[in-house]
Amino acid sequence: MALLNAPLLATLATIALFAFQYLTLRLLSLAPHRRPPPTPRERGTPAHLLIVLGSGGHTAEMISMLRRSNVTKYFTHRTWLVSSGDGFSAAFAKEFEQELGEKAGTYRVVEVRRARKVHQSLLSAPWSCLLCLGDCLKLLRPSLDGQYGYPDLILTNGPATATILVFASVLLRFLGLQGRQGRGEMRTIYVESWARVKKLSLSGRLLCWVVDRVLVQWEQLQGAGAGGRAEFKGVLV
Repeated sequence: MALLNAPLLATLATIALFAFQYLTLRLLSLAPHRRPPPTPRERGTPAHLLIVLGSGGHTAEMISMLRRSNVTKYFTHRTWLVSSGDGFSAAFAKEFEQELGEKAGTYRVVEVRRARKVHQSLLSAPWSCLLCLGDCLKLLRPSLDGQYGYPDLILTNGPATATILVFASVLLRFLGLQGRQGRGEMRTIYVESWARVKKLSLSGRLLCWVVDRVLVQWEQLQGAGAGGRAEFKGVLV
């Protein structure tokens, strides 16, 4: 019996080895330092920015940073992600868009379930994170009307939901689901909170492995994180 199964076992072992090698190489290809530079865009082509708002301080910092950098002028479509029940952040996003005016393009505010609520039990957190992941995967996919494709850039400053969203974008890229020809490449920038002076937050330490750029706001954090990838470009808020 063992002799009869030997060829089958050898075949399964070979398939498993090749599958392992493929998955390993595929994962390595998604590493930030291995991603090719962004494809040059033609002037006037639509561009989609996805902004993740946390709550309270995270939202205030993000809005302040957007006002100072004026980065939104480069994008014709903007998606604002807020967690369920966070009317504060949704209101801030709409107020910011009113300041930009109609000529700045279109926008939408999308709500996803929270990855973890305040004081939520650690036992139930994995389930809520999975629900949040499902919402984020739906959000990242092109809208049914075709107006909002895969985001060109994802901008976040660290709430837990943002960590789930970024990993959702990595999962889609792993599956080969993303934009083409310079659109919808889902580039990611993580900006560490101004309140983080001596070390990166948990979100920062996790996202250092997968985002395209990590920006910190204190000079002593230059070179922090995985591979020393944190960059100090001055106070951004």
